[in-house]
Amino acid sequence: MKYRTLGHNGPLVSALGLGCMGMSEFYGAHDDARSIATIHHALDCGLTLLDTADIYGPYTNEVLIGKAIAGRRHQVFIATKFGIVRDLANAAARGIDGRPEYVRAACEASLQRLGVDHIDLYYQHRIDARVPIEDTVGAMSELVQQGKVRYLGLSEASVKTLERAHSVHPIAALQTEYSLWTRDAEQQGQLAACARLGIAFVAYSPLGRGFLTGAIQSPDDFAADDYRRSSPRFQGENFQKNLALVAQVQQLAQQKHCTPAQLALAWVLARGEHIIPIPGTRRSSALDENLAALEVTLNAAELAAIDAVFPPDVAVGERYQRAMMPLLNA
Repeated sequence: MKYRTLGHNGPLVSALGLGCMGMSEFYGAHDDARSIATIHHALDCGLTLLDTADIYGPYTNEVLIGKAIAGRRHQVFIATKFGIVRDLANAAARGIDGRPEYVRAACEASLQRLGVDHIDLYYQHRIDARVPIEDTVGAMSELVQQGKVRYLGLSEASVKTLERAHSVHPIAALQTEYSLWTRDAEQQGQLAACARLGIAFVAYSPLGRGFLTGAIQSPDDFAADDYRRSSPRFQGENFQKNLALVAQVQQLAQQKHCTPAQLALAWVLARGEHIIPIPGTRRSSALDENLAALEVTLNAAELAAIDAVFPPDVAVGERYQRAMMPLLNA
């Protein structure tokens, strides 16, 4: 296993983490036993960073992680998040809460679900525009002082918000979507800001929600309850245009003698030593494929060839439904 530093003088974590969201929700049917077996396999391989959030499930993914790491806590660096509020009576409803009292209550609930006495990395999942970031991070800092949290992070925050938060308490990681088909963090400055401030950049959906693997050829490949059916990039004409881009990635992968997923992950890893991708999977075989990307090195000519077929903004469609877009880069 290869490792990278989480933030300036931070702990070493596996250079690839494991996104656990899809083990409980959003990507069709799930199997807890298989997911736990995959987590165990990840730990056996030396992977240390597990990523979850209180709302995944909703509220069941942390319980799953807790079961999986029972007796193996010393091998795991747990990252979880708070701030998006779900309504159990309305699965589609979303709220945002960054109030200090909510921070404290959410942390206590996550600790109980995970069955641990501390969270290694605690993220604000989305920024609450109604609450000054200084107040939210101030409450998060108190959790560090109390020993309930070790490191702090933000997710989908703007550079300005990140800088303000970092002035209150050191921010160890910024988690934002980043992949060949989502390069907002380059254009909006988060990647550069993280490098400048000594903050790790944790890239979620580095495989484009599975699209960059080449395994998805039709919207019919999705389960009826798979949220990608309603995602703009996976609909109608957008799907076909994006599929043509993936075909070019497949050709480059063949030339490199690796899989499209490995090429896509190697590209993300090559963008900076402070970047840690967290691809998600429920299958041990896919995990092994992803981990093999750590052995794929791309030279300057190969990186240029990838950028030529997949430049910024070439993917068609917003990365979230319209109602969710204002919560990004906040």
